[in-house]
Amino acid sequence: MTASLRRLLVVAAATLLAGCSGAAPGGSPAGGASGSSPAVTGDPVRIGAVFPISGTAASLALEELRGVQLAADFVNADGGIDGRRVVLDIRDLESGDAAPAAMASLRSDGASVVIGAYSSELSIPAAAAADKAGLVYWEAGAVADQLTGQGLPLVFRVGASSTNLGDNSADFAATQLAPRLGTTAAGVRLAIVAANDAYPQSVAAAAASTARANGSQIVDQQTYNLTYPDWPRVMAELAAAKPSVIILASHIDDGVAFRKAMVAAGLKVAALIGSTMAECTPDFAGELGADAIGVFASDRPTGGFQPSALDPDARAIYDRLAAAWSTDNPTTAPADEYGTGPDPAASPGSGPVIVGPIDETSPAAGPSEEALSGFSAAWTLFRDVLPAAAHDGLSAERIAAAARSLDLPAGSLPNGAGIKFSSAAASLGQNLRAAAVIWQWQAVQQYTFVWPPTYATGSIQFVPLDK
Repeated sequence: MTASLRRLLVVAAATLLAGCSGAAPGGSPAGGASGSSPAVTGDPVRIGAVFPISGTAASLALEELRGVQLAADFVNADGGIDGRRVVLDIRDLESGDAAPAAMASLRSDGASVVIGAYSSELSIPAAAAADKAGLVYWEAGAVADQLTGQGLPLVFRVGASSTNLGDNSADFAATQLAPRLGTTAAGVRLAIVAANDAYPQSVAAAAASTARANGSQIVDQQTYNLTYPDWPRVMAELAAAKPSVIILASHIDDGVAFRKAMVAAGLKVAALIGSTMAECTPDFAGELGADAIGVFASDRPTGGFQPSALDPDARAIYDRLAAAWSTDNPTTAPADEYGTGPDPAASPGSGPVIVGPIDETSPAAGPSEEALSGFSAAWTLFRDVLPAAAHDGLSAERIAAAARSLDLPAGSLPNGAGIKFSSAAASLGQNLRAAAVIWQWQAVQQYTFVWPPTYATGSIQFVPLDK
């Protein structure tokens, strides 16, 4: 994220905290058509929003919040919810311990639904606190299975879970990598490596379960200490197991360190699939440079995927979002020495600039992963759920019932997802039609969507890995 966008988002968050939401500078709804908007009258619909908008997680959390804000802006520009304006009531949530007080305050202030909270560490306690307070909790981004594994009837997640990311990794290895290695799913030798905390472990468990169902061989399954990883031991065990494909479930810093240790040890495999955070971030490509090339990421969609993944209505709203995001986040810096995009040195403090399958300077490049996730979740809530519940009053129970009745096919949302919420106790409120993709770093700081075909903007390359 550029320094200018970070400043914009901080200002936007401060404005929202002051009680002014849903309007772009100058009073016009962001992203709306030119000319007059439909009348928005009556009492506003207050939506609680809990995000870590200060501290170390702020930059990405604010991107997700910006996506939520744009969804509110668009709905208000289109006439609101039965003529009522959506207002975001934002609270800075820095720890799970603060969640009960935040939920009680939001309920007292008139909210029936709360959207949040970017990270699984915050979202799991926030969901539990919201449900206990009698509020619907609507997840905008966090993926840990435990969020919708608590059996809470007022908790919903539109986006992918860690199970989705792990399943995708194992299916990709069996169906796409195996033929390129001249074998079948049963001939794929998988190693599954995970950090020792809940989120990576849930991803790894899903990958292992799907791999077994596919008939792939799991030749090594190991866990490392997140705080003090013993990379020589990890690499020695992998070398002895001789995997053809490694599935890694990590956080950011340890994911970067894993790849560095792998290269340093000379451990060569056909493919490395990152199934959590690290491989999906600018830090991974920025720190590793050419050593990131060829690595796959199992991830939620970010901007710039194949337009055919969306139905016409979803494509129209995606294009509207992409244009608004481009206005927020213009890219004007010159190309770097590799010709892959703007030079990070031209924008001090901005960090690595990552280039997707569409020219970064084009509005069609679209929003970031966090912004698209936040927008898609909020758009579903504001466009599909709340209007269906509004006729009978926006109580938490009616909002939850409206959510459970949704049945939208894949391609209905601007991230390519559909909607059907699980009624099973072990995944209650999880969207069974969430969107997940595989993309690959194919040049320095440049990625391409490679699977599934409806999202793909290029073909699989660098199998086996050069190093």
